Amino acid sequence: MSSTAKLFLILGGVNAALVVMLGAFGAHGLKTKIPEDMLAVYQTGVYYHLFHALGLLAVGLTATQTADSIYLKRSGWLMLLGIILFSGSLYVLSVSGWRWLGMVTPFGGVAFIAAWIVFVFAIAKSS
Repeated sequence: MSSTAKLFLILGGVNAALVVMLGAFGAHGLKTKIPEDMLAVYQTGVYYHLFHALGLLAVGLTATQTADSIYLKRSGWLMLLGIILFSGSLYVLSVSGWRWLGMVTPFGGVAFIAAWIVFVFAIAKSS
């Protein structure tokens, strides 16, 4: 198995575990602690985190079937960056009330979009 495949499979698995923990924390630990609108913000972070944890696994699985690709690596790193900026900012915003973090969230969204575009490009360029 290539180091790229191994790295992104590990990152995907770790993020999948994190999203289950964070989702459970939101559903059980935050339900009565933060306002309903902030709980919805938190859940949006969990939702996107989940899909991009699966995206990291897709990058890792794809890397097991293709030649080493800089585009595939970039896609994985962009997904991880998106998780940190998008979901991370929503997690912190919802529990802290720091509304200025809402300015960070779109950068994570752009990273997610770029990650998927680069992923498609990596697949198209593969032999």
